[in-house]
Amino acid sequence: MANRVAMKKKKTPVFLIINAIVFTILCLIIIIPMWKVLVDSFDLKTAYGMKLWPEQFGFAGYKSVFTNPSLYKPFLISVIVTLSGTFFGLAISTLGAYVLIQWDLPGRNFFAGFLLFTMIFEGGMIPTYLVVRALHMTNTLWAVTLIPAVNVYDLVLMRNFFEGIPTALFESADIDGCGPVGTFFRIVLPLSKAGLASIGLMFAVNYWNNYTNFKLYITNQDLYNFQMKLRSIIMGSDLPQANGGATENTVKNAAVIVAILPFMIVYPFLQKYFVKGINIGAVKE
Repeated sequence: MANRVAMKKKKTPVFLIINAIVFTILCLIIIIPMWKVLVDSFDLKTAYGMKLWPEQFGFAGYKSVFTNPSLYKPFLISVIVTLSGTFFGLAISTLGAYVLIQWDLPGRNFFAGFLLFTMIFEGGMIPTYLVVRALHMTNTLWAVTLIPAVNVYDLVLMRNFFEGIPTALFESADIDGCGPVGTFFRIVLPLSKAGLASIGLMFAVNYWNNYTNFKLYITNQDLYNFQMKLRSIIMGSDLPQANGGATENTVKNAAVIVAILPFMIVYPFLQKYFVKGINIGAVKE
């Protein structure tokens, strides 16, 4: 018995070393491309390859992006779609999850199974497009706002989170004469800040980076979001005019940084809620 304990103690440092090496490599794989884009966004000298620092530092690339009038509307559309879509997504997920924890609801298991079925089998891209077109939602922001708002995975996470709320709180609210709607707004939602923050962050990231739905359902260029405009910039077909000595490469990389900057700023403030919400919603004791 003592020999086995001694062997385990000897194996532990090796595992930790390998674990550290693997995670270091993964971090480098993620950080190096981001660092290259960041450095190139400030480098006013056209150059290719990896550089640790800009050869000629300047903000001309960002100035070219922010002073381009054609980027104002796509950026505003991205903000509107992200905010409204996140609201609709949270509303559908929380209300649907609250319904599924009503144990005395007739057909509750049927509806839960029906929703889970859609996580495995879905209609596909072509049938979904035909339905959207039949509803006359193409070339409208409703198509890119409502479709991603229905996410069964987030609904299931929210249901698991709600099930973690002590039953005594529901019983006390019922004794005090609080109905299901009042219990939802006064008991469930205030105790679900971590779950709302984690799921809301996932919805917001999905909407902000939404490209496929805009490509499928939007053909009117006046309704393009920032990601669609960013692709045009990267491909060089709609490159903003370079100002202050910025090169095309500088402007392209600056546009990429502008696209990822909002959530780079927001995520650190929501990280603790995101981790807590995922752990509570995914793991049940």
